[in-house]
Amino acid sequence: MTTPNSNLISSTRSKWQPAKDAFHAYGRWLVSISWKLFFAVAFVLIMAAGMIQSWLPAQKEDFLPQAAILVILSSIVIKASYKQQIQAEEKASAATYLAEAEQLKRQLLEARLSAMQAQVEPHFLFNTLASIDHLIETDPPRASLMQKSLIALLRATLPSMRETNASTVRYLGQELAVIRPYLDIQKMRMEDRLQIQWDVPEGLKSAEMPHMMVLSLVENAFKHGLEPKAEGGTLTLRAEVMHGNLVVTVRDTGVGFYPDEAAGLSAQPGNGFGLQNIRDRLALIYGDQASFSIRAMEPFEGSGTLAKLTVPYRVVPLEQQALGA
Repeated sequence: MTTPNSNLISSTRSKWQPAKDAFHAYGRWLVSISWKLFFAVAFVLIMAAGMIQSWLPAQKEDFLPQAAILVILSSIVIKASYKQQIQAEEKASAATYLAEAEQLKRQLLEARLSAMQAQVEPHFLFNTLASIDHLIETDPPRASLMQKSLIALLRATLPSMRETNASTVRYLGQELAVIRPYLDIQKMRMEDRLQIQWDVPEGLKSAEMPHMMVLSLVENAFKHGLEPKAEGGTLTLRAEVMHGNLVVTVRDTGVGFYPDEAAGLSAQPGNGFGLQNIRDRLALIYGDQASFSIRAMEPFEGSGTLAKLTVPYRVVPLEQQALGA
């Protein structure tokens, strides 16, 4: 419902709107020109005002120069104030853009993480259940061991299977609780074709580690290094602190690393979370304080691949560890 007062206010606003638009346009024009050009225009304006004033009657001899000086002084104030206002608007706009871009990037990573989990978990689970079913008939004791390892794996992963936050950070002990039964199952599947070496100090299990990231490297080591190799090989998992950073390396003596294949890992189903996804998540969580690299072993090092994950060394508080246990 409109009232006479509201109509009057609306009419007044529309009446003065052209003047406001002209004032804003003038302010933006002042900001767009340099101070050097501004003072040059001001000088020309004063000279023109003086020339025009000389043609007027003597009683008005001071009017135009004074008006020109007033306009120039007002313009200086407008130019300075509008510049600060425009800079503030540009900063606010840039901050809004960055926040929206960061939010979109986070949503993309979370969607990719959720999609990869949906692809990997059923594949591994079905293969393991099929192996247990086969071993029940051929080797019941091994079937029982594999079943216990699968239960331990599910107990460790079920709380996080619904986790889709790409920036989730847990601690290394939680990640190892998932990796150990996973490796036990792979060991029972590959038997003598697989050797596993652990070099993870007990004191580093409380170190902060992004969710499911180390498991991704271990999965890639199996799928692209050890399983394709007829004679199998050795997987070595190591953690150490270097220069204030936690460095986790996953080394395998498999068929080697092929960059062309690795470049597409993030887009191929069944290839873990993808190498690019690891880099994106590290950048999201730590910025430039973390890094990830993967390379083929040098000839003097032997065959295989070395993946290295470096994050800032931070100890997770005991109360948070208790909540995540």
